Amino acid sequence: MAETKVKGAPKASNSANKPQATPDTVKQPDPVLPPANSEAAAATGAPKATTPANPEFPKETYVRWYEQMQLMRKFEEKAGQLYGQQKIKGFCHLYIGQEACVAGAVSALTKGDKWITAYRDHAHPLALGTSPNAIMAELFAKATGCSKGKGGSMHIFDREVNFVGGHGIVGGQVPLGAGIAFAEKYNKTGNLCICYMGDGAVRQGALHEAFNMAMLWKLPVIFVVENNGYAMGTSVQRSSNVTELYTLGEAYDMPSEPVNAMNVEDVHNAVARAAERARAGEGPTFLEFKTYRYKGHSMSDPAKYRTKEEVEDYRSRDSIEAVRHTILTHNMATEEELTAIDERIKAQVQESVEFAENSPYPTPDELYKDVYVQQDYPYIHD
Repeated sequence: MAETKVKGAPKASNSANKPQATPDTVKQPDPVLPPANSEAAAATGAPKATTPANPEFPKETYVRWYEQMQLMRKFEEKAGQLYGQQKIKGFCHLYIGQEACVAGAVSALTKGDKWITAYRDHAHPLALGTSPNAIMAELFAKATGCSKGKGGSMHIFDREVNFVGGHGIVGGQVPLGAGIAFAEKYNKTGNLCICYMGDGAVRQGALHEAFNMAMLWKLPVIFVVENNGYAMGTSVQRSSNVTELYTLGEAYDMPSEPVNAMNVEDVHNAVARAAERARAGEGPTFLEFKTYRYKGHSMSDPAKYRTKEEVEDYRSRDSIEAVRHTILTHNMATEEELTAIDERIKAQVQESVEFAENSPYPTPDELYKDVYVQQDYPYIHD
């Protein structure tokens, strides 16, 4: 993995060896992830995802990662099924394949830190501790949802776990993340804000304004671009002159680096380094999480812009299977114990579905609540 940029060090041109994209060329450059069909993996029978020879972390950390990522995965697989049954309506963007981006960051940060992201936002609050019941009810647009049934899939919020929401405007959460970090610095809390975005958001002007201000004021913020390669459905190669997205931070002298985000250990380590800088008053960091979503951009996207072979190649590096293999290889848990975790998560997800189905819809008067701070705002009713 490339190291954090050292100011003043020479750097190679991003465009020197860049492949010439054409309408028929959408395969993503993959400079961080290891080859999927490595001889070592074939010889040992290990999954093609990266598995450490010597675990970096204790048993409890790996088991917790496994539990968190499995909950994200199983919850969203069920959400996808329910969407197909039209029990969940509107927009629904699944995170399946990207779970390590969240699990590794949660273990590297503290409970007081704030989180904000775009509209692919189910996994973050699940890992932070929001009840699956409340998130599923929100997907069902029920009053018991974490946003009272008013936000739906794209606007999950939970103040109790410091999740400051999913946001539907592309890139709109980036200046908000900087603003949250400003508040943490102003109030001298010692906390930071981690601000996630998709690869399409880096082409929004608001990102550059936020980067400039964050560096100027040395705000305690970690900017994370989850580069799954396609924004909505167009390859990064076809939509951006800069394909190594982390280099955009270098224009502001911001410490920036790419991260193999199919590897939960790498995510944890990169976020931990960035958090240390932020808490020391050294300002923001920009991390490019190189990851992959197995599903389309949203439930309405058939993802015909990529091949089945490409998807299967990334599935062979699956972060959950890598953690599972580490746990079993190093005798951190038995197959039976992991199966028990799987069964518990399955029951938890099913409980969330039953909770959502049995919950009421918001009453009509909720239309006038949570809009203005003034409780008796004089609405004009027809």
